[in-house]
Amino acid sequence: MTDHPVVTNSEWLNARTQLLAKEKEFTQLRDELAREIRELPWERVEKEYVFNGPSGKESLADLFAGRSQLLVYHFMLGADTAEGCPACSLLADHYDPSIAHLNQRDVTFVTVSRGNYASLEAYKKRMGWNFKWVSSEHNDFNWDYKVSFTSEDVEKGEVSYNYSTDSAFQMRELPGLSVFFKDTDGSIYHTYSTYSRGLDTFMGIYRFLDIVPKGRDESDLPFPMAWVRRHDSYDD
Repeated sequence: MTDHPVVTNSEWLNARTQLLAKEKEFTQLRDELAREIRELPWERVEKEYVFNGPSGKESLADLFAGRSQLLVYHFMLGADTAEGCPACSLLADHYDPSIAHLNQRDVTFVTVSRGNYASLEAYKKRMGWNFKWVSSEHNDFNWDYKVSFTSEDVEKGEVSYNYSTDSAFQMRELPGLSVFFKDTDGSIYHTYSTYSRGLDTFMGIYRFLDIVPKGRDESDLPFPMAWVRRHDSYDD
């Protein structure tokens, strides 16, 4: 028997209506935050990055594919691993079918990892994804955008992630999402990056879990998302 309050329909409607006011306030705050994100100053990308992709060598400018806006997901699959991170794989399950719609809004979406291109393609085929995935194995892209770190940094506890040095994130590969803009003169600008909990807003699964009675139900797990498996690896 549930120990949750059980009320009449009129009482439930009253409580729900009061909560709706807070939901509307949250929506307005979210819109305001999105506006402030778009109004951040930009930094010019001065360095030349060359990636290994399906068309061979590709520059950062090439990744825009004729559009002016570029989203890059920094996927955790390092040079010495064959399988992608389960949490990154969960996020990829969300964005893979969305890319065709983003393209209609002048946005290109590309996934980047330090793993060699062959390993990226093999894992993508296993997962049944269609997005473009390129390797930054031979450039500084991952280092510059603070998602890859040396063994020495990890051993010293000096991994600077999500704009701070946090002992909770002492790993060689970590996830992130970065945004770039290409001007008509070919200049490229970095406009935004987000990491850590900034990424879970892009996972609809958590929005669904947040509204069911048990919520995310992660408090007894060793770490958030410890329950997540690759979509071909759940027992059932």
